[in-house]
This record gives sequence, C-alpha cells and structure tokens, in this order.
Amino acid sequence: MLVRDLMTPDPVTVTAEATVKEALSQLARLGITSMPVVDEHHHLCGIVSEADLIRDLVARDPRAQERPVEVEPLYAPHTVDEVYTRSAASVRIDDDVATAVETMTALSAKSLPVVDVRGRLVGVLSRSDVVQALARADEVIAADIDEVLASLGHTDWLVEVDDGVVSVSGPSGPAEHSLAHVVARTVPGVVEVRVE
Repeated sequence: MLVRDLMTPDPVTVTAEATVKEALSQLARLGITSMPVVDEHHHLCGIVSEADLIRDLVARDPRAQERPVEVEPLYAPHTVDEVYTRSAASVRIDDDVATAVETMTALSAKSLPVVDVRGRLVGVLSRSDVVQALARADEVIAADIDEVLASLGHTDWLVEVDDGVVSVSGPSGPAEHSLAHVVARTVPGVVEVRVE
C-alpha cells in the first residue's frame, strides 16, 4: 500500500502567525491532537501538537501546595511560531505505508504530514488511517483483489481472505505468481499473501 491510498487529503492546517488560542480552539473543535504548520505557499514548516500548545500555558495553582509558594510570573506564548516543532518528520505521497508505520512507531507519532515532491502539504497519514485499513472486512478485501485481477484478465483465479491473509489459487509460473503477489499487496487490509 502506498501512503496516497490511506492518507487524509487536504488536512486542517495552521500558520505560524496564528495565535495559540486559535490553534487550541481548532484542535478542540475537530477532536485532533496535532496539525501541520504551513507557510503561505502551503509548504510544510513543521507540526504543532496539543503538548506544544499547553506546555507553558498552565500556571501552578498556589492552593495545590501544602505551604504558601511564591507565584512566579508565567511566560505564555502567544503565537504558534513560538511553540511548534520545526523539521517534523514527514512522508511522501508515494512512500510505502510500511515505511510510514515504522517512522510513526519509532517516533511515537500519532500522525505524519504527507508532502509532494516540492514539499507542499497534500495530506496527513494517521495511525487510525492504518488501523481502519487493516480492519477492513475480508469480503471487501477479496472483492477489491478480484476486481483488479479481472481488469487484468484473470477472472479464473480464486481469491480467499481470512483475517487479512490472502490466498490466490490459479496462477501458474513465476510471472503469474509475482503478479498475484503485487496485486494483492496493493489492496488495503492485506497482511500476508499466499499464492498456490
């Protein structure tokens, strides 16, 4: 699967000039945990998360202490530019989803911005996008594979799917075996392919 197959296109974004309050309101309204920061040409500048936005906004409450404490003035950031993560990890639209998942896992990231070859933001790939693809019903996966195989003239091949594991019967020879593997691997939800 390629990133383009699973990503959410045209994601919600924010500019570095936006206020922290505007960014917080956007995250709260949409129920998301982060969003890409872009410039006026829609080039990716970085990412701003809930943690970035709240880190310096909550002052210590003197009532929470056993003894009185001196209340220090709190520096509260005013714009996204003051808090966002620059040089955030991203993926390209034609990258393999497996590579994107490795990056998300290594960085403990919930999502990754998706950019085109010019560095412009075109989407976001989230862990929930991957989960939804992997949770697709076996019947839907089989129907998608059958449709692609039929378009290639292989209506006589039998496709069965069990828990995302695809079994294809009918191909003969290395070229047809390879074709069956490639076709099945492009369909969201496939976790393994067996050609018999």
